[in-house]
Amino acid sequence: MAHGVNIDGVLVTWGDRLFYPGNRMVRSSPAPKLSGAGVRERAAAIRGRIAATVVRRAPQVMVKVTGGGRGMGAIAAHFRYISKNGRIEIEDDRGEALQGRGAVRDLAEDWRFGGSLIPEDADVGSRREALNIMLSMPRGTDALVVQRAARAFAQAELGGHKYVMVLHDHQANPHVHISVRAEARNGKRLNPRKADLQRWRETFAQRLREQGVDAEATRQFARVRSRNYDALWQRKAREEGRLRFEQPSTRTGVGAQASRAQAIEAWMQLGRALASSGDSADLRLASAVARFVREESEANGQVELQHGVGAVQVDRASEKERSR
Repeated sequence: MAHGVNIDGVLVTWGDRLFYPGNRMVRSSPAPKLSGAGVRERAAAIRGRIAATVVRRAPQVMVKVTGGGRGMGAIAAHFRYISKNGRIEIEDDRGEALQGRGAVRDLAEDWRFGGSLIPEDADVGSRREALNIMLSMPRGTDALVVQRAARAFAQAELGGHKYVMVLHDHQANPHVHISVRAEARNGKRLNPRKADLQRWRETFAQRLREQGVDAEATRQFARVRSRNYDALWQRKAREEGRLRFEQPSTRTGVGAQASRAQAIEAWMQLGRALASSGDSADLRLASAVARFVREESEANGQVELQHGVGAVQVDRASEKERSR
């Protein structure tokens, strides 16, 4: 039993570093410790995240802030864009469906006066009065399920704000556009940071899972990835032929290489712990971790890492499992 508890402790230690870096630090003295039941419960959750990442390769949700309007003119233009000039149904934060050009105009007027006045035009550098968010899933996901999950996401994360959402199911990836008024009804303003965006991803993934869709919101770090994503201005410039320089698809700097190496190390530690278990499910999971480490190391040009002591010990789990 002591051995099993130790395995769970390793999973919690390295799993939290891998899947929840920086957001589980609690400042207190002495540092809080999980009880035996708490460690087992947390380790079970870590096993679930490992399986989703290296076994099922669960689809990753996308939640992205695509821009935002500073004046009512820009906000109304976005309403027209996402609704195709009123041809596609818009749903507001009260759950009411709006459709038609007249409804889009009325919506803009409601936002203009529904709180602090939003001027028609805004000076450069003035604050954004609305944020545009896109929630997306890969091709093949049921569009109506994405819509229901997006609705639940908005209710959980954007409560107290005016917002509208529109489902786009005519493109390869089903996605929902959400436009949210930055000023809440209580006067507080929405100003999402990096940690907020990750929480939004996790909320959206959870709402999809509640709808029966396998979805994850794993950070790039945990997937040993360092992909560069285009900013909105870069995508628009490329579409219009104005983009002069293309950035590399993958970050290759010292920091990115260090992050990938840290992620590989965390996976090795998790794999070693699972490989030392007497449980057959843990051994199968260790083998999947070994394959994942090998594939991602090769894909990122870090072949030397897969030959480390940790990877070799993880691979032994597959031999142990085959001998059973």
